[in-house]
Parts: sequence; C-alpha cells; structure tokens
Amino acid sequence: MSQSQPKAALRPFLPTDTPMLAAIFVAAIEELTGDDYSEAQQEAWAAVADDEVAFGKKLAGELTLIATVQNSPVGFAALKGNDHIDMLYVHPSVAGQGVGAMLCDALEKLAAARGTKSLSVDASDNASDFFKKRGYVAQRRNSVTINDEWLANTTMQKVLANERTGGAPQ
Repeated sequence: MSQSQPKAALRPFLPTDTPMLAAIFVAAIEELTGDDYSEAQQEAWAAVADDEVAFGKKLAGELTLIATVQNSPVGFAALKGNDHIDMLYVHPSVAGQGVGAMLCDALEKLAAARGTKSLSVDASDNASDFFKKRGYVAQRRNSVTINDEWLANTTMQKVLANERTGGAPQ
C-alpha cells in the first residue's frame, strides 16, 4: 500500500518565518535554476536573502502566504500591491507536487477579490513555463542586475476571471 503525501496548507507570513523562508529561497535558486542561470548568477540572486532583516521586511511589506506540510514551511509567495506576484518559491523537495500552484491559486483569488483585473509576474526563465501553463502571457523580456550580475526574466500577465457571479451590478 502506498503512503499518500501529507496535504499542504496555507497560512499568513509571520516574522519568525524569515530564516526558514530565506533558506527555501536559497535552496530553490541553487537547486532548481541551474539549467537557466550560471553559478555566478545563482549566487548573486541567492545573496538577496543574506540580509535576513531586509528580506523579512520585504516579506512583511507584501501579502505573503506560506505553504506548509505538517506545519513546516515548504514554500511561499508574495503579492506586491494588488496586481504583481513578487515572489513564488518552493523547496526543491516539493517541486512539482502542486505547492507552487496552490500558492499561485491563492494569490490569484485574493487579487481578483480585491478587484484586480490582471496579475503580472517577472518570471525567471525556469518559472516561465509554470506561469504559461496557468494562462500567463509573455509581455516583454527584461535584464535585471542583482549584486553585479545580469539576470534575464520575462514579464508575464494574466487576465483574472471576475470572482463575482450573477447578482446586481456592484
């Protein structure tokens, strides 16, 4: 008899999550982006989490959701303003198991409930297929500098379905 995977759950970000989320951020970059970015690019990108105080402030300043399995964080996503997915990272041990999709679903629903008509994301090269499968359309290619390294990403956008169904106009 096969054992089923424990079900992931969502909860809001707490400041005490910062060290664990920084570790997830670094592990995701180091283990999941090697086909698209050089080692120097990965190191520069991952170094963003070296200053945990600044990293925690960034997460606290956005609508950040944590995915947990058996109460342990395994991924996180942050909505900047009402219309931009700023971060979406999952630990490599749960990559491809629906954790990222669950986080993205939640951000899309929250954004739609806030009246947002479309959602954008600056998707890394390794994440662009994930977003494309979810209905995001590439708008433009970007080059960004992180810690003196140039990294490419793609701004993608998705038109959100109106969460309100039926009833009188609002």
